[in-house]
Amino acid sequence: MKVAEASPDIVIDVEGLTKRYGTKTVVDGLSMQVRRGEIYGFLGPNGSGKTTSIRMMCGLLTPDGGSGHTLGLDVVKESADIKRRVGYMTQKFGLYDDLSIRENLDFVARMYSMDRRRERVDQALTRLGLDSRQKQLAGKLSGGWKQRMALAACMLHEPELLLLDEPTAGVDPSARRDFWDEIHELAAGGMTVLVSTHYMDEAERCHRLGYIAYGKLLAMGTPAELVAQSNFVTRNVSGADLGALGHELEALPQVAMVTRFGNTLHVNGTDAAALDAALAPYRARSDLRWTTGEPSLEDVFIHLMKTATDNFA
Repeated sequence: MKVAEASPDIVIDVEGLTKRYGTKTVVDGLSMQVRRGEIYGFLGPNGSGKTTSIRMMCGLLTPDGGSGHTLGLDVVKESADIKRRVGYMTQKFGLYDDLSIRENLDFVARMYSMDRRRERVDQALTRLGLDSRQKQLAGKLSGGWKQRMALAACMLHEPELLLLDEPTAGVDPSARRDFWDEIHELAAGGMTVLVSTHYMDEAERCHRLGYIAYGKLLAMGTPAELVAQSNFVTRNVSGADLGALGHELEALPQVAMVTRFGNTLHVNGTDAAALDAALAPYRARSDLRWTTGEPSLEDVFIHLMKTATDNFA
């Protein structure tokens, strides 16, 4: 079924996007929308189809099935126009180590025959806080500064939409925080951002999320909505010999998942009454201390992953 042209408030609107390689379906009937001015987090394990999906949305890959619009343009028929209006930052750093930051940005601007080349480079350097390092060779930069330079390169042509494919992979926590602060500044200025990640702390910084596993979109909503939709309840227990206890609890049919955090176990279930009844004998033990906890996004996504069907199996 063909998707109707998206409204001005919808930047990405795809329905049933499918991509196959031989007998393997890498993306299976993906349908989702991204609204103007939001940061949409695209989550999923390695090999889940995130990168393939992003490449179809920006016109770099032609889907084998389904349809959709990005920035109001057909992802199949108007892919060239989409590319000119989108900034796409890939997982792998793709600029030149033996050129300075400014030289790299100027090279990108020349390659795409951009007008106002010097002005664009100056603006990108200032916006991303690269002014003081503009003469430094890219090969000498830390991972965080390389990512910042790559983002500056994506912004040179003043895109309306940013597609960021695991932009902070391998970057230290401080640099990741700085990078996300910049993403929120861009979104506050009206930029729409679709970012793939597998870091849960980054997921919580997104306005809305979609979780994909084995090529299928399993859940979509705000972080709070996804936790609420899971119907998870959490009980925390601390004490001695938690390894053996964890194995016992995992065997209970009322327990959906047990997660170990240091000297505490997080015990999750989807039926509070049934879970508490099953845990009653353990609550009576004097060597264990029980508290009521809150389910996390990580709990929800691990559970989704466990219930998904592996399309490569």
